[in-house]
Order: sequence, then structure tokens, then C-alpha cells
Amino acid sequence: MMFQNEPLSHRMRPKTIDEVVGQDEVIGPNTALYRMIKNGHVPSLLLYGPPGTGKTSLAFAIAGSTKKDFYALNATTAGKKEIESAIEEAKLTRNAIIFIDEIHLLNKTQQDFLLKSLEEGIFTLIGATTENPFHSVRGAILSRIGQIKQLRTLSKGSILKLLRRALKDESEGLGKLSIEVSDSLLEIIGGVTGDGRSALNLLNDIVWASDKNEEGIIQVSEETVKECIQNKGFNYDKKGDIFYNLLSGLQKSIRGSDVNAALHYLARLLEGSDLISICRRLLVIAYEDVGLANPSLCARILPAIQSVERLGLPEGRIPLSVITIELCLSPKSNTAYKSLDKAINDVKKGRTGEVPKHLQDAHYKGAKELGAGNDYLYPHDFPNSWVNQDYLPKELRDVVYYEPKEAGEERRLGQIYHKLNSLRGQ
Repeated sequence: MMFQNEPLSHRMRPKTIDEVVGQDEVIGPNTALYRMIKNGHVPSLLLYGPPGTGKTSLAFAIAGSTKKDFYALNATTAGKKEIESAIEEAKLTRNAIIFIDEIHLLNKTQQDFLLKSLEEGIFTLIGATTENPFHSVRGAILSRIGQIKQLRTLSKGSILKLLRRALKDESEGLGKLSIEVSDSLLEIIGGVTGDGRSALNLLNDIVWASDKNEEGIIQVSEETVKECIQNKGFNYDKKGDIFYNLLSGLQKSIRGSDVNAALHYLARLLEGSDLISICRRLLVIAYEDVGLANPSLCARILPAIQSVERLGLPEGRIPLSVITIELCLSPKSNTAYKSLDKAINDVKKGRTGEVPKHLQDAHYKGAKELGAGNDYLYPHDFPNSWVNQDYLPKELRDVVYYEPKEAGEERRLGQIYHKLNSLRGQ
């Protein structure tokens, strides 16, 4: 078998923009970028998206569709000397594309070094990053890049198209081999991730792991596919956008009471085996999104999380499933922390006032003479441990921060709150 050591994904990299699969919103025939490139103009670009969406492949395809020189660098390995060398080469023709993968990893000195030549139009820059460029790439670079394009996770249909192309391609793919693989198994392979690179390399692994029949035909079986897929999918950088998007998807699904969506995102996060981040987010969700509507559930979350941490995986998934579903189906309220945020906002604006004299600390000699603590009414000396007196500074006497919801347990708490306010004459 040829190309034994060269990844299938690398061999099948598109050579022109017409061979790019997926990303039609970015480089499809109806896009402005496609027309620019076809007409010979390549703007400086920043390609942003998850691993395996085709950022590097698109850069190579753009280069293959033009008559420009092409220099490919990776910020993880390229130092100032390599960048300087590429720029010096580009100066000779002023007709070059410099592609920098993982551009967000360039340090300030390296990024500054690019700026001058970029401003002078010595080369066209194409950068690729898995990080949100507005957070990770210096503003000076962004301001000089004409286009920022976000590449999306490939659809299953696009990945299947890549796999079928690889099976037929006789020069770079697997087309010279006699391979028998059913559509249903290709569907399984194509559905593992939205990562085209991983899917192609997975197909290659599966072909190598499959047996030949007497006629020399490689027969791909369901057992081989499942064995190769095991633990293959859902790898992500725990500092990257994908990870934070999954955590966000989990919280927003729980907030929206969608059990199935929450379980989906929880499953994807568990594949990353980052129990600490999952548990921390679930604890936040309990108090942020359930809050006063179900205080007893909030109190149960921490012991459940401690159980998860003690159990580890895979057993920890059991209490995680329980608390995730219960958080989804619980009544929701965010009034507690929203009320506090209103109070904090007032304090930041300087809207405070003196603590009323009768509430001031009286545990020191001379306090009485100063009036501190005088006339304080001790609630426990009164029926139901309640007495009407002022607690807020006089400047804030009529302020209202808390407005209870009619949700779950908060309905009962709200009734008490309104009754007490009516007794105070509010």
C-alpha cells in the first residue's frame, strides 16, 4: 500500500479553491472571496475555526488557485529568523503569500515584525487560528487584515463527500485499492466528529486494520470501525473556543430546561475528561439559574459534585447525569444575584449613605455617648422575632433591589417578602 506514513488528510488536501469541500459561506462559488481569487486578487485573510475545519487546506487551495509564491510557517516552530527569511524572499517578487498557522501564538516582537512589511504590501498574509482572533491576535494585525473568515465545523454531508472522494482518488487517495465499505459504515465514520482531517485519517486507520478476502478485496467490518472509533472523537483544547462553547452550550441548555441538549453537551465535555471544569460550571448553574426557585437543590449540588470528584470516571458520570437532569427540570430564578448586582451598581456609583445610628457597632467604650447602637430594637424580643425599624441608610430608604419571581419555592419566599414590606409601609 502506498503512502503508508503520509496522513491521508494531507494527501487529500485540495489543490485549488474549486476542490474545497464545505465552507460554502466562506469560499463557495457565490462568495466575494471566491470571485476575488478567481480574478487574481488575494486579500490578507485571517481564518478562524475549530481544528479540522480546513483552515490550512484553504490556505494551500488559495495558493494553488493563484500564480503567487507561497511560504507556509507555523507559529509554534517558526522564530524571527524564519519569518524574516520568508519576508526577504517575498521582497524579491512582491507577489507572495505568507501563511502562518496558529498565528495567535506569535509573540509581540514577531507580530510587530510582520506589521511593517504588511503595511508596505510586500506580501499577502493568511493567518489561521483556533482561537477567537478578537481575543488572541493583536489589534494592529487585525486592522491590517482585509478579511476575517470564521470556518464552521464541517457537516456530516461534507465529511462523507471527503471520505468518498478519498476512496475513489487513485493518485493521492485510496482509489488504487479494492475496498469494500458499506454506506452505513461510512455514515458512522463521518459522524464521529465535525473534523474533516480526523475523519480522513480515521478512514485510513480503518482500511489498514481491515482484512482482505480471498479475492484481495479489503472488507471493512462494523467491528473494525467501532474499535478504531473508540476514544477517537471529541478531543479539544481545554483552553480553546470549542471547550468554552461546550460549557456555554451546557449552561444555556440547562437554563432553557432542554434535558437532551444538556446531556449532549455534558457527554462531549466528558470525552475531554475535565471533571473540574464541568463540576465548577454545574455549581455555578445551580446558584445562577436555579437559585431561590429551588434552594434545596442548590444545597444538594455540592455534595453531588464531591461524589463525582471522589468517584472519578467512568462512575462519576452517574451523579453528573442526575444533577444535570434535575437542574434542567427545576424551576428557575436568577433574582438573587441580579438583586445583588443592582446593589453593587449603586455602591460603585457612590450611592451609599451612613449606616443608621441604631445599627452601628456599639461594642466599644464611648459608643453610647456617640449614639451608636442607641434605640436599636432587638427583633428576638418581639413576637415572631420581627419589629418594624429602619435598616437602610436614609438616602436609600425607598430603594428596591429584590423583585421575587413566581417560580417554585420563590413563590413562597416572595409572599413572606411582600408581607414584611407591607408591614414596613413600603
